[in-house]
Amino acid sequence: MNKRKILKYSLYIILIFYAAVTLFPFLWAVSASFKTYKEITGGGLNILPKEATLGAYKKLFLMDENFLRWIFNSFFICITGTLLNVIFNSMAGYSLARLHFRGKNLIFHAILVSIMVPGQVLLIPNYLIIKWFGMLNSYRAIILPMAVNATYIFMMRQFYINFPQSLEEAAYIDGLSRVGTFFRVAMPLAKPAIATQSVFIFLGFWNEFLKPKLYLAVPSKYTLTVGIQSMMSRYSGITQWDEVMAASVISLIPILLLYIVLNKYFMQSVRMDGEK
Repeated sequence: MNKRKILKYSLYIILIFYAAVTLFPFLWAVSASFKTYKEITGGGLNILPKEATLGAYKKLFLMDENFLRWIFNSFFICITGTLLNVIFNSMAGYSLARLHFRGKNLIFHAILVSIMVPGQVLLIPNYLIIKWFGMLNSYRAIILPMAVNATYIFMMRQFYINFPQSLEEAAYIDGLSRVGTFFRVAMPLAKPAIATQSVFIFLGFWNEFLKPKLYLAVPSKYTLTVGIQSMMSRYSGITQWDEVMAASVISLIPILLLYIVLNKYFMQSVRMDGEK
């Protein structure tokens, strides 16, 4: 066996080991959601539960009055925020790539600078502004400040820079305006880039914890991430790990489904970037 094959098989072994180490906690969490509280706290890292039960899921859906509300809240925030981001990021990226107006370069460089600013630095100023506008304890406090994203404005700008200008010229000849060209020609052909940003934006909204925790005070308005955290201390400081694991598994399902649905466009975007 030559050195090349040895290196190849060694690399495979390392990758398989790394995949197993990465996958094991996820599998254990799924398994723990079907275990009893006693079995989870009793120790052991067995994947298969000794006494499989749906008790944790029944408690969440039948006994917890706020759990379904938390799921609805998360979906409402994620879907609304993602739609606003897709529209505004695409329009901003297109205008920076195709339109010519005074101050365009200044705006573009300001967007690049904003990408470099950590979100934690803006946490207190954002809170004061939201409080001044009277949006505390409302979903607007989470959706509106995150309705645009500088990173994906930059991504859409790069996509539209490489967009064939001949298609736009043909649209102008057919009588479409600039706005009509964007919505009927440019945006539909940007499905790979839009799908890519949609996945990551939805994921960002879905996993957001700090802002909902900071802005929302009423339990019925919590998102799923904040609701799961509140579950960990509501029983006199005793964490019901079976319910927490079940809620965590449920929170993963929308992300997996979204990725499966948009995977075709996501992979197409990766291939296009590779070709460029």
